[in-house]
Amino acid sequence: MERVIEELARTIAAPSATTWFKLTSNKEPTCEEYRRKVVEFINLFEDSLCSGYKDIQNSDDLLDFVKKRVKDQSKSVLSGNNKEVEKRYKYYVNY
Repeated sequence: MERVIEELARTIAAPSATTWFKLTSNKEPTCEEYRRKVVEFINLFEDSLCSGYKDIQNSDDLLDFVKKRVKDQSKSVLSGNNKEVEKRYKYYVNY
């Protein structure tokens, strides 16, 4: 699960954000807008995972782990420290 969350921004959230901006015809979102949209998709992953595991016995530790790691990943994205998200943003707005 740790590896999935580490790669979440790169593999799911940033491509989903890019697609969202394309569908809404926003060719030049600000970097901040792009980062926030990536975090929205990260949070959707957390929500779906938590809802899927909430009724399973002994899942509290897993869900706590997921929430903490997602929070860390979100902070990294919002602060501009996720190089993959920054690279995807630059590619989207420049090409």
